[in-house]
Amino acid sequence: MKVSVIFEEEPTQWGLRGDPFLWRELKERFRNIDMPSSADELRNMIESEYEKSTGHPIGNMKNIGIERFQSYGMSSGIICPEFWVTKGVPLLASRHAKP
Repeated sequence: MKVSVIFEEEPTQWGLRGDPFLWRELKERFRNIDMPSSADELRNMIESEYEKSTGHPIGNMKNIGIERFQSYGMSSGIICPEFWVTKGVPLLASRHAKP
């Protein structure tokens, strides 16, 4: 199974308007990557790709503006690290063991 499978079902609520774009970018980055053996390893992989995509470690709780994600509105292109730490990454990691 490829890691991208756990990104198929998107959250019903996001932090800010840039978060769905980051979600889809990460899904694409993981399209050809095999699922690791543990949820911890998966979490580390996601956090590493998050940092590559945003230029900031996931522990940096300041909102991040990503120009390539801008489309419309005041929070356009803004990533909410709090969403990723408290909801996004835990949700994805919880999908590790599910077929």
